[in-house]
Amino acid sequence: MIDKFKRAIQDASEVLREQAANLGEGAKEKTYQLIEEWLQVFPKLEIYGLEITSFSLAVALSPALEVELKGSHEKFSKERLDEIVHEVRKSPALSSVFTTIRTTYSLHRRTYASLSDPLIVRIRIRLSPEIKVYIGKPVIE
Repeated sequence: MIDKFKRAIQDASEVLREQAANLGEGAKEKTYQLIEEWLQVFPKLEIYGLEITSFSLAVALSPALEVELKGSHEKFSKERLDEIVHEVRKSPALSSVFTTIRTTYSLHRRTYASLSDPLIVRIRIRLSPEIKVYIGKPVIE
């Protein structure tokens, strides 16, 4: 009886391991697909005035691509950001970047603080992409 119980546990463990491996491979494949899509976006961001200053790839169970871009505040006035968001509305990736920049500037204006150089945009592509916008160089990372 104990042998049957051990065997049932081993069989169940093996099935779970296989399913976890399949899920892991599926997640990796989806992440690499997202990275490929974003590689088409970065040249367009440079056209709008955001220059790539740092580029990294982390290969692990959960791969990630991290890109830092810098721009000047003068190129991203409120009016210009509204125009850009309208121009890129059919591209979810570009739209999310410029909407995040516009929102960051809007929140920053509400603090009545002066703009600190530079404008930094960090994009981390993984299973769930992340966009961070900094006004001024971050001291805490």
